[in-house]
Amino acid sequence: MRIVSGKLKGKILGAPAGITTRPTSDRARQALFDIIMHAPWGGRELIENATILDGCAGTGALGLEAISRGAGFAHFIEQDPTALVALRANIAACKITTARVWDADVRRPPQGPPCQLVFLDPPYGKSLIAQVLSPLRTAGWIVPGSIIIAETGREESAPTENPLLADRKFGAARILIWRE
Repeated sequence: MRIVSGKLKGKILGAPAGITTRPTSDRARQALFDIIMHAPWGGRELIENATILDGCAGTGALGLEAISRGAGFAHFIEQDPTALVALRANIAACKITTARVWDADVRRPPQGPPCQLVFLDPPYGKSLIAQVLSPLRTAGWIVPGSIIIAETGREESAPTENPLLADRKFGAARILIWRE
């Protein structure tokens, strides 16, 4: 697994052994950021200098990819101890100083700043995205206008009533994007 574009392009990211952490594939990340960069609702200005949240961060691949492509600051929420070790190691290996790791359950997040981009990539099949949206809104992470990028299992239903800006399938994954 590596950063696919931007100032950190080619940087190798570590992942914990086992199946508890399932990083978004390089191919899916490349396609996701291509969608963001070229969609009529997106573009470079959506990412550049943005404050982003990588909820259920795992290795931090989504947030680190955003930083590599010009995001201003990345917040990572993760609670799994082995994923936290990999996440912190990846941030250090990339020499990122514009990031904060929150050792917390995204279903009970700490108060946070409003984020322009919110990446949610929890374990598949547990309806976790639907469970975290309201707490993230209440804690201030998601505000009107935030773009939500959610990765679910391929056959899972959309966790929002908002109109989808994009809906793509990549292998076992489904990526949904909407504006709050």
